[in-house]
Amino acid sequence: MKFGISYSAPHYGTDPDKLAAFARLAEECGFDSLHLPEHIVLYPGAMVGPYELPPSLPYLDPLDCLSFVAAATERILLGTAVLLLPYHHPVTLAKRLATIDVLSKGRMRLLTVGLGALPGEARAVGVDYATRGRRADEAIEVLRLLWAGGEAGVSYAGEFFAFDHLCSFPHPHQATGLPIHVGGSSRAAARRAGRLGDGYFPGGALPSDERAAQWRLARESAAEAGRDPEALEYTRFGSIDMPVERVEQFAAQGVTRIVVNAAATEPAGQRAELTAFARRFGLVTAGGGA
Repeated sequence: MKFGISYSAPHYGTDPDKLAAFARLAEECGFDSLHLPEHIVLYPGAMVGPYELPPSLPYLDPLDCLSFVAAATERILLGTAVLLLPYHHPVTLAKRLATIDVLSKGRMRLLTVGLGALPGEARAVGVDYATRGRRADEAIEVLRLLWAGGEAGVSYAGEFFAFDHLCSFPHPHQATGLPIHVGGSSRAAARRAGRLGDGYFPGGALPSDERAAQWRLARESAAEAGRDPEALEYTRFGSIDMPVERVEQFAAQGVTRIVVNAAATEPAGQRAELTAFARRFGLVTAGGGA
């Protein structure tokens, strides 16, 4: 089992020194990855399920933050949970992601993409909310095409994106592409993960039988698309105080990575929580080394 941790500016604040210290602490404690969420804009009355998001929540740009984190750390993998893929142009996004991967020496490897749940956010960036699933599918194809393309260039003709003979260099660090995980809490997201993703990262509060059904659907969709279901990674959110027995239950369900959040907002409390978690699951030795 691998363990990641998320950093949410609405919860922890936007102080750059605290972000850098948190990332270094996570690396010191042996967490394999750091994940950041995204909202491009909010507005009064924005609802995610039954919850209203206060419009003043300070969501930092996740990719800019990950560049900053990369400069402050040495080993920890960089991830999103989730990047709102339909609201980014994939040609520009391919360049930004490859740049982070090159500058971090190959650590931009846990990109998780989602569709977004706020219609007003889609309108703000000129995207038809009803088409965001199809846009995401095309964007995944475009990203992979550009990352693998050679000096002759690559071409694409889709419903939303079209271009001829484009070259996008540099490619990702020592690779012809980056893994793309699919986030979401729906059966459509599970199917997308199986057809196009390198992993599935469902969120939300779902009954255990629905979670199991979605994971089966992701694997079945991979097989139907001629892909290897065993190659799919399965990431889930957990809690910082979760017991060993709960992790064993996740493992039995096929989960390969658990991402947790620190409850504390101040450095001393975060250090206590992350250190206790790391020791409980053997991420650090008795001497404190990863």
